[in-house]
Amino acid sequence: MQQKAYNFSLPDKIYFRIGEVSEFTGIKPYVLRYWESEFDQIKPVRRKSQRLYDRDTIHLIMRIKDMLYEQNFTIAGAKKQLYDEQNGNNPFSVQNDKQFLREMLNELRHIKNSI
Repeated sequence: MQQKAYNFSLPDKIYFRIGEVSEFTGIKPYVLRYWESEFDQIKPVRRKSQRLYDRDTIHLIMRIKDMLYEQNFTIAGAKKQLYDEQNGNNPFSVQNDKQFLREMLNELRHIKNSI
């Protein structure tokens, strides 16, 4: 899965409560609970009827937030994207995009130099 650097740093803890995750991510707790029901990848640990999220899950939540709010994916589209990334079936992955852009840049440089 692609990891993107986000503008927050997490305290040195193993698990975080839903309220803390809400503060870090800017996502309301009821939205986090809904996403939990929609995305199989979000599986918080439950202890004493509390949801506890680990760092990987928080980064996944931020990835989903980016897809839904910044890239305008639908929930179904975000699910498919995550599934494809996990299974290596994504022809439009960031790695492929970077490679394509490098090839285009090299080609443009070649054209510029030949003019």
